[in-house]
Amino acid sequence: MATSVSLRLGSWLAVLVAGTAMAIQPFQIQIVDASNQWPVPMVELETVHHCKFVSDNAGLIAMDLPELMGTETWFHVRGHGYSVPADGFGYRGVRATPQPGHSITIEVNRSLPAQRLGRLTGAGIFGESQKLGLRSDWTEQRILGCDSVQTSPYGGKLFWAWGDTRLANYPLGRFHMISATTDRQPLGSFEPPIALHYDYRTDDDGVPDNVAEMPGDGPTWLFGLVTLKDETGGTRLGATYSKIKPPLAEYEKGLCLWNDDTQQFDRHRVIWRKSEQTPTPPPMPGGHATPWTDQDGQPWVLFGDPFPTLKCRPTLKDWSSPDRWQTLSTPDHVTTADRDETDGATEIPTKITPHRGSIAWNEFKQRWVTIFTQKYGGPSFLGEIWYAESDSPMGPWGNAIKVVTHDHYTFYNPQLHPEFTPAGSPILLFEGTYTSTFSQASDSTPRHDYNQVLYRLDLDQLNR
Repeated sequence: MATSVSLRLGSWLAVLVAGTAMAIQPFQIQIVDASNQWPVPMVELETVHHCKFVSDNAGLIAMDLPELMGTETWFHVRGHGYSVPADGFGYRGVRATPQPGHSITIEVNRSLPAQRLGRLTGAGIFGESQKLGLRSDWTEQRILGCDSVQTSPYGGKLFWAWGDTRLANYPLGRFHMISATTDRQPLGSFEPPIALHYDYRTDDDGVPDNVAEMPGDGPTWLFGLVTLKDETGGTRLGATYSKIKPPLAEYEKGLCLWNDDTQQFDRHRVIWRKSEQTPTPPPMPGGHATPWTDQDGQPWVLFGDPFPTLKCRPTLKDWSSPDRWQTLSTPDHVTTADRDETDGATEIPTKITPHRGSIAWNEFKQRWVTIFTQKYGGPSFLGEIWYAESDSPMGPWGNAIKVVTHDHYTFYNPQLHPEFTPAGSPILLFEGTYTSTFSQASDSTPRHDYNQVLYRLDLDQLNR
């Protein structure tokens, strides 16, 4: 019996040793921006036989196909605004001969002003680097993807909340918002590779957990996250909640408040329930909250997505009282910069219809600025991002230019992050949700799909 066990153990060890001997050391591919040599995340390489690799936040790819080692190989290069020159047949790509343990660098050309800094959420942010034996310090945060973000300064920190969330153990994840906190200026550098670790509110297993499960069936979504003064001089964190029935139908909306003790949002007040008499909700605080001081020196908070549709005083009492809300008219389009050019596919229109986005006061420009997704854009239906300016948060908004493009892929609900950078900085940072939803994409980008991606726009270099 002992001999039989020893033989089986010896056979298992032999298989293990043989498998280890056959393991192939990856071929390292670095993707960099030709203009500044910064690493470029989310660039896809595809072989002739349709094996695909996507660069991580360090711009790295670990190519490990045994059948192509030592073989001259064509890689198609696709990068959502980053590309290489086309050859005589119109193919955009490069040739390389992969060798185990060797490396190459591929330079890509950026077509639009904003630079992709990297992914903020999800798994495998440095997955390719780690396959190459690098970034062993990076630890995973237990989610694979999450929908649009809301942020607000609160309690000396920056409070974050995201919509529906993907987990590894089942296709259905969290559907009542997850949350986290970070420092108010959470990035140590505004150059890639970026690495943002969140202090998530988690369950007992360390997985980011629901924080806004309002009564009723279906998911809970939060909008208009805002910090307010209460009657004691303290601060409260509030939001508008929306209850959803499949596919995307709202049936209840109201206000909720963050509970510091339970680390949950509690329902504060129901504003609307769908009925025959009230089939649609009234105007409510939504989108993103933006502080504003009017010409008389009076403080307000503006709510809009991207442009303000409602304002109230920044107090808990005023925010809680619909009779103290004031609705605002919103421009239905933005005029573009006077240019005689195309975006590479179609002529640039003179007017752009915004989908969603956010606004902020910018000290460097001494103007209000906005980043928004174009509705009915091209080449992506909801993936073209524009920048515009105004003397007032109410508009008119003009002189818009396209700053980000996505090739038949969606990039929706972009949010500005003026709090990330020092006052007066020419660097404008914004993130949005990168997803194949509402797009013509034939497949989804591994690891990156349904996650938040950060871009940088240098206002002092913007050619307007």
